[in-house]
Amino acid sequence: MFSLPLHVTATAAAANMEKQETSAGASNANVFLEAPQQLIKEGSWLLRRCTKPNQKEYLKIVQAVVLGFLVMGFVGYFTKLIHIPINNIIVGGA
Repeated sequence: MFSLPLHVTATAAAANMEKQETSAGASNANVFLEAPQQLIKEGSWLLRRCTKPNQKEYLKIVQAVVLGFLVMGFVGYFTKLIHIPINNIIVGGA
């Protein structure tokens, strides 16, 4: 990738600042028009960069998800297991 000489980029930045200062009212309208365009541009860039996981990556993701389900299941089970007798003591078996 090439870069422009410093004086060219500084001149372009100064011209851009002058244009922004002179069109303050129009810039507010441009913000509403540029935001969706920027979102679409960045979203399409992200989709181009993304790739499908290969089998090794996919199995690692599946392993992590299954482990998460098991851990959360055991946490919920033991929480409920402890909660039931405590609830019976507090409520009195009503």
